Amino acid sequence: MKTKKKGNNFKLLSLFLFLGTCVGDYGIGVGIGEGGVWVGGGGGGGDGNSNSDPKQQTNPAYSALQSWKSAITEDPSGVLKTWVGEDVCSYKGIFCSGSSVTAIDLNKANLKGTIVKDLSLLSDLTILHLNSNRFSGQLPDSFRALSSLQELDLSNNKFSGSFPQVTLYIPNLVYLDLRFNSFTGSIPESLFNKQLDAILLNNNGFTGEIPGNLGSSSASLVNLANNKLSGEIPTSFGISGSKLKEVLFLNNQLTGCIPESVGLFSDIEVFDVSFNSLMGHVPDTISCLSEIEVLNLGHNKFSGDLPDLVCSLRNLLNLTVAFNFFSGFSSECSRISFGFDFTGNCIPGKGYQRPQPDCSVIPGGSLSCLRIPAQPLTCAAILGLKATSSSP
Repeated sequence: MKTKKKGNNFKLLSLFLFLGTCVGDYGIGVGIGEGGVWVGGGGGGGDGNSNSDPKQQTNPAYSALQSWKSAITEDPSGVLKTWVGEDVCSYKGIFCSGSSVTAIDLNKANLKGTIVKDLSLLSDLTILHLNSNRFSGQLPDSFRALSSLQELDLSNNKFSGSFPQVTLYIPNLVYLDLRFNSFTGSIPESLFNKQLDAILLNNNGFTGEIPGNLGSSSASLVNLANNKLSGEIPTSFGISGSKLKEVLFLNNQLTGCIPESVGLFSDIEVFDVSFNSLMGHVPDTISCLSEIEVLNLGHNKFSGDLPDLVCSLRNLLNLTVAFNFFSGFSSECSRISFGFDFTGNCIPGKGYQRPQPDCSVIPGGSLSCLRIPAQPLTCAAILGLKATSSSP
C-alpha cells in the first residue's frame, strides 16, 4: 500500500511541475512530505510594478525621479521620454558621478508641474537648475535634507507664496536664484546671515523693507530689482565690510537717502538704485568706490550738485543720473568721455532738462542727509572703519 501511495505522490508532483511551467513568472512551489504533496504560490513580478523589482526597491534615485515624472503634466519637448528604466544616469538632464545623481539641468525644458518631496532622496545632488519652465506651487520642506546641494536655480517659473523658508536650511547652498516668479511677502533677515555667494530675488512681488543686515551678507551679488520693496536703504549698509560686487535695487519703492556707508563697498562694480523715490544729495563717499563700473541713480528725486569726485572715478564706464532734480555738475563731469546721461534734471544751460516750473520745488528739499568730509579724508576714514569692523 505504501508503495502505491508513493507512486501516486510522484504522479501529482509531475502534474504540478507541469502546471508550474504554464503560469509563467508567478511560479508554484511544490514539495513531498509524509502527508502527501503541498503546493505554494510564488510572488512573481509579471505586472511590471516597480515595487516587485528588488533593484528598483533599492534605487532611491529611480524612485525619486519616477515620482517627479508623474507630477509633470506637460512635456512639449519630450524630455521625459528618456526617463525610462533603472539607469537614471541615461535620463536627459540628469548627470551622475559614478552611479550617484549629482546634477539636474532642465533649463528651458518648458516642463509644467510641481516639485515633489521625493527629490530629497537624491542625497548627492549638488546642482538643481530648473530655469525657464512652468513649475508652480512651493518648494517641499523635505529639501532641507539635500545636504550636498550648492546651486538652486528656480528662476523664470510660476512658483508662488511666501519666500521659500526651506532654502535657509539647505546647509551648503551658495547660489540661490528665485528670479521671475510670483513670490510675495517679506524677505527674511536670516537670508543675509547665510553663507551665500549670489542672492537673486528680482522680478517677484516681495514687499516690506530691505533687511537691516543686508550689508553683512557674504554674497558678491544681490539683486532685489523689480519688486515692491519700500522704506529706506539700511543705514548699516556696508559697515560690516561686505564683499559685494553687484547691488541692484532698481524699480522698487525705496525712499530716503543713500547712506554714507555705501563708500565701504570698495569692491563694488555695479550699483543701480534707479526708478525709486530716493532723495537728498549723492553722498561724497561714493567717490571711494574705486572699482565701480556702472552707477545708475536715474529716475529718483536726488537734488543739489553732482559731486566732482563721482565723475572722476577711474573705472567708471556708465554714469546715469537722468530724471532727477540735480541743479548742476562740475567741469570734471563735463569732461566725461564715457556714457553719461543727465537728461531730465534742472541744470541751467543744458538741453533736455525739466521745465522750469518743475524745478521750483525740489522734492525732499528739507530732508537732512548726514554729510561726511570729502576725499581723501573720507576714504581713508571709512576704509579704516571697514578694517576695524572686519577684524575679529
